[in-house]
Amino acid sequence: MEGFCYPSVPILNKVEGHNQQKYKGWEEMDKKKLTYLVIGAGGTGGALGSHMAHAGHNVTFIARGKHLEAMRENGLIVSRPDCEFFIAPVNAFTAEECVRRVETVRSFGRYVAPDVIFVCVKGYSVDEIIPFISFVAGPDTVVIPILNIFGTGSRIQERIPNVPVTDGCIYVASEIKEPGCIWMNGIILRVVFGLRKEQRWWRRKMGPVLERVRDDLCSSGIDGILSDSIERDCLRKFSYVSPQGACGLYYDVPAGAFQEPGEIRDCFAGLIKEVSDLADAMGIGFGEDIVAANLKIIESLSPDMTTSLQRDVAAGKASEIDGLIYDVVRMGKQYGVSTPLYEKISAGLKKKYPSQ
Repeated sequence: MEGFCYPSVPILNKVEGHNQQKYKGWEEMDKKKLTYLVIGAGGTGGALGSHMAHAGHNVTFIARGKHLEAMRENGLIVSRPDCEFFIAPVNAFTAEECVRRVETVRSFGRYVAPDVIFVCVKGYSVDEIIPFISFVAGPDTVVIPILNIFGTGSRIQERIPNVPVTDGCIYVASEIKEPGCIWMNGIILRVVFGLRKEQRWWRRKMGPVLERVRDDLCSSGIDGILSDSIERDCLRKFSYVSPQGACGLYYDVPAGAFQEPGEIRDCFAGLIKEVSDLADAMGIGFGEDIVAANLKIIESLSPDMTTSLQRDVAAGKASEIDGLIYDVVRMGKQYGVSTPLYEKISAGLKKKYPSQ
């Protein structure tokens, strides 16, 4: 595969004694141009990876279907409110093709793993993509998931303990307009990432590399933020996308319904408050009036905007309904926090969409 190859040694299943000597490659990484593998080329990964590739960074996409075919044949178009740009050729493969290439490269004993893996799939695809991540990652690879589902990084880390997995989130309103074309209906493109509290032992070694990732994002026209409190920042993002998805799906309404006083807006605010109560119980203080902040965001949206959760459910596709809505009820029980609105909406949605 152009851009990077993979280790000829087997991936370990555990770290014994947190042997930091094996991560000495991070020091070398700081001296060279980083290579990026972006798993998922839809609204999230497509927007992120295209901006980085357009800026000259070494980016490889993992994609599938007609979108992958169009990217290979015609390149990738990104349409923004303020401009449009095009990248070609696009370095893109299916996961299966990538695995075959890895196996071939390993047979020659070469070891050049991707420096950074951005995980940009939907929450329901994480479990199936973890074996692939484990297979392609080298011991010095940094994995950065940027999903809507809170706690994704720690869940992946449990399954791949030998490779550092941060947490992260992305702020972008984009989708695949048609195969080979990413449409952004706003100019905000922000990636927030960082190490969790339990990863303090990695901070000294990984700090320079994570700063390089931040700088590469910023050089690509992306607002890259290296967070020192990633749990708080990811939960802050979740406190918006989860209530909006839950409320929008339950009432079957676009953003405009949240902008007018009444039952729907009150429900949205109440759901945010329940997530805020969870944050307090977890010891993650937002340090701001998160209800007011999220109401301000919803008021800035186009009235006809709907969430990807709503669009996926309407199309009969797999969705993130479990991680965005039902998981809040489970977390409430885990932390002893009352979540009556989430419980009401969860019960209604399970009845209305039993196959989700």
